[in-house]
Amino acid sequence: MAEDMYDEFGNYIGPALEDSEEEEEEHQVQHGFGGSEGADDEDGAPGLGDAMQEDDDEGGPGMAVVLHEDKKYYPSAEEIYGAEVETLVMEEDAQPLEVPIVAPVKVKKFETLESEPLRTHYSNEFLATLMANPELVRNVAVVGHLHHGKTTIMDMFVEQTHELRKMTAAQQAAGKQLRFTDTRLDEQARAMSIKMMPMSLVMESHSGKSFLLNLLDCPGHVNFNDEVTAAMRLADGVMLVVDAAEGIMVVTERAVRQALQEGLTITLMISKVDRLITELKLPPADAYHKLRHTIEEVNNLIAACCGGEVPPEQLLDPVRGNVAFSAAQSGWSFTLQSFARLYAEIYGAGFDPREFAKRLWGDLYFVPEDRVFRRTPPRAGAERSFVQFVLEPLYKMYSAVIGEHPKTVEALLAGLGVYLRTATYSLDTKPLLKEVCSSVLGSCSGVVDMLVAHVPPSRKATADKVAAHYSGPSDAPAVSFMSACNPRGPLVVAVAKLFPRQDCSRFDALGRVMSGTLRPGDTVKVLGEAYTPEDEEDSAVATVGSVWVYQARYRVPIARATAGNLVLIEGVDATITRTATLVSDAYDEPVHIFRPLRFQTRSTVKIAAEPLNPSELPKMVEGLRKVSKSYPLCSTRVEESGEHTIFGTGEMYLDCLMKDLRELYAEVEVKVADPVVAFCETVVESSSLKCFAETPNKRNKITMIAEPLDKGLAEDIEAGNVRLDMGRKQLTEWFQSRYEWDLLAVRGLWAFGPELQGPNVLLDDSLAAETNKGLLNAVRDSVIQGFQWGAREGPLCDEPIRNVKFKILDATIAPEPIHRGGGQIIPTARRVCYSAFLMATPRLMEPVYYVEIQTPADCIAAIYNVLAKRRGHVTADVPKPGTPIFIVKAYLPVVESFGFETDLRYHTQGQAFCQSVFDHWQVVPGDPLDKSIVLRPLEPAPVQALAREFMVKTRRRKGMSDDVSINKFFDDPMLLELAKQDADLAMIF
Repeated sequence: MAEDMYDEFGNYIGPALEDSEEEEEEHQVQHGFGGSEGADDEDGAPGLGDAMQEDDDEGGPGMAVVLHEDKKYYPSAEEIYGAEVETLVMEEDAQPLEVPIVAPVKVKKFETLESEPLRTHYSNEFLATLMANPELVRNVAVVGHLHHGKTTIMDMFVEQTHELRKMTAAQQAAGKQLRFTDTRLDEQARAMSIKMMPMSLVMESHSGKSFLLNLLDCPGHVNFNDEVTAAMRLADGVMLVVDAAEGIMVVTERAVRQALQEGLTITLMISKVDRLITELKLPPADAYHKLRHTIEEVNNLIAACCGGEVPPEQLLDPVRGNVAFSAAQSGWSFTLQSFARLYAEIYGAGFDPREFAKRLWGDLYFVPEDRVFRRTPPRAGAERSFVQFVLEPLYKMYSAVIGEHPKTVEALLAGLGVYLRTATYSLDTKPLLKEVCSSVLGSCSGVVDMLVAHVPPSRKATADKVAAHYSGPSDAPAVSFMSACNPRGPLVVAVAKLFPRQDCSRFDALGRVMSGTLRPGDTVKVLGEAYTPEDEEDSAVATVGSVWVYQARYRVPIARATAGNLVLIEGVDATITRTATLVSDAYDEPVHIFRPLRFQTRSTVKIAAEPLNPSELPKMVEGLRKVSKSYPLCSTRVEESGEHTIFGTGEMYLDCLMKDLRELYAEVEVKVADPVVAFCETVVESSSLKCFAETPNKRNKITMIAEPLDKGLAEDIEAGNVRLDMGRKQLTEWFQSRYEWDLLAVRGLWAFGPELQGPNVLLDDSLAAETNKGLLNAVRDSVIQGFQWGAREGPLCDEPIRNVKFKILDATIAPEPIHRGGGQIIPTARRVCYSAFLMATPRLMEPVYYVEIQTPADCIAAIYNVLAKRRGHVTADVPKPGTPIFIVKAYLPVVESFGFETDLRYHTQGQAFCQSVFDHWQVVPGDPLDKSIVLRPLEPAPVQALAREFMVKTRRRKGMSDDVSINKFFDDPMLLELAKQDADLAMIF
């Protein structure tokens, strides 16, 4: 019986067993196919048995056989993620398993930001309301020398408008500063600003009326002058911060010159007045003379920049209200007007504060017997009104807090109607001094009054901006809207600066709305620096993301920004390098761009960089592209040898730049070569013979000579004092009056080079009787391109040509257009420029720094020695009035400046401090083409061999041969002419 239940292979073929259904259910549960019949899974989902039962009930397939390829073991991606999500199925892994498919946003910790907007004494809605009225908006750049107190003044404004966390007693005693606008970690570590930082604050005037101040805190280090240039492009006025003890320094001079060139109003803030009291310990009368001398210095500087006389609207005078005094670390600031109002409030005297303020400055003396002010002192030793009514109370307050018993301070304040908590008097000296001074002297309303009265409102200043910087015709339709600062006109935004996002992959653009209204989601055309209505290649369409008001450590999102305001814009940075113009995409009229920034200095120091791992070169190249966006004066170039060179203004600039490249933008380890400098090539004589070159097809011939340019003309061209688009009559008058050019020379002026405003000139000096002018003008554009190509890369060592005038003396041009195309003319024009250049006694030019050194008197001799070893020379050493400091002014070749600051500190025991800025170009001693000079390795070259050494080393670094090849630039007929000339000379001698 049992044998009948199994076949010959041992398989059971008998009747069904009673527990087979239970085993099948258990098998289904073990393999995850659901629970028992009619039961749900543990998580409440119906099991497979339920589905089968439902199928049976509905007359469906039920237990029908399912083919293998039709079985469904997992849900589809569409069922899990939804129909609107795009999913990709990869046959094999394209990246390691530890790398996430969708990487999270990587936030880089390079700046200090607030997790949420800080609480202010005004609402964001009120700020937005002020933005809608450009008459209540002031755009001000805060500029000045390094460590003159710009950031501390910004801190004082922030403390009066924000509810900040109180510093601990230990932090206050240690003198820790807030440095709110120094957001970057390296700025806080170096205790100096590196980037320009905007901040929009609502502040009240003395009458209680609120104004929106868009303040731009600028770096004081001379290497970061590009940030100051960007800030001045956006601002309508300048608050010049000058240290009361140090006075005018190199950055102050450059800031004043730059502000006057931009047409900005200057107001003066004399900071750190407390240094005269606590550090220099000057008597009040001497402190007055020191302050007066500082104001006169600034006025003399303005007069020198304006041609000898201060314009009435730019005259700085405390009586006019455009000079303020402050000690931001002690929390006080005032103008004469605000101090006069303080007297009126404290004593309740029935006098006009404005009239009293007029008598608080100058040689005026108060006569108590007659209660009048007189210009002659009433008695010997009488003090001027400013000393009596302003400085002496300040001195008394400081001496009481620093040296007297707290009860004495309390009694003094009670007399002024100021009462502090008892616990306040137990603070250390610095915090107590700040509490006392800020309580007595009140808020910054005096400074607000100064800025409101003397900086033009945004509506009026926008018209001046358009007139000064808009490159298009003044009668265009868009110009009328921009000049009126019309919020209902077409949208036009001038972008001047880019700020990196937290992940450093994108940038946000800081711009000024010139007309129209900007909203998130607007579609705009981004017009680059090379855009013209005729050539629209440098343009793109972008969509505006968010729009913010920038508040240094946090951002306030806004729904719209009307004309006259400064805003931060997201989503438009893809095609912007330095500056750009944003125009509404719906506006069909032709729009020109705002002119690119014109910098006061140039990048003369360069380093070569390469990644430690060669496979990471694309990352480094992408990082260099981002660095160029962050640092306006940075430029990069790929040499013929393949090395990437980075140009910067100085060692500090390049140090910060490379730190950002390594840690933020490229995130690769980069090797850097020793720094070198950028040279220029020039001539010192006229060409010794007429040089000519023929085109490859022998149908065209150009004859040219080179000679030095008129002294000062190159600087005028670069400064924009003369432009080819000025008009023929105006151009002729300018050259005839300045450089005594004749009419024919001006008419023959073809181009500047290598750029539009380059320091070289191309002239057509050919005669109509000898040259077919019609054919020559037909190839004019090609000749100009060849000239600019040659001027960009000189024949000595591929460096730009400078201070050279190229004259076309004769030209034979083929009449058939096919024989005088650009491919024939352009290389020939370049070659004839090179041959004329080499025949005109070529020389190398090197950049020279202007160095300003602060030092005590006993270190001057050591400074002279250090400069002499580096080919530098002192132009002046002058004492700072009222201080023990001397200012040494000198010129130093940039190539000798590497390590100069360290050397200087070593020889002066750290007592000297210097700042260096590019000043001019000078010819390097020696002949670069003198092959008789022998350069010995590891030995310094003599002075007359420097030009040869610089040229040879530069050519080697660029992968070129040691010497200039004559065959490369001279045609065979030209070489025969040279040989004939040498033979004639040999016969003569």
